[in-house]
Amino acid sequence: AAGIVASRRAKGPVATVAIEAMEFIAPIHLRDVISVYADVERVGRTSMGVRIEVVAQRDLGETEVKVTSGLFTFVALDANHHPRPVDQP
Repeated sequence: AAGIVASRRAKGPVATVAIEAMEFIAPIHLRDVISVYADVERVGRTSMGVRIEVVAQRDLGETEVKVTSGLFTFVALDANHHPRPVDQP
């Protein structure tokens, strides 16, 4: 999910270069339905930070539990797989 959001923001290929924070808050159970949310938190010249959160629905949707979150850093890549500037919106 984070890679998709980063690629869309960069308007092209990206590579994960760091996981600045990753927290496993609660386990995912067998019958959980999970939702993954990702959002760009910061943009630099060639890199961006993408926050990802995973929420599990339990008890036939009666309960929602945040199970994981993390901050990933991606770099936009050119055709030669070298860093390139991230297009500003």
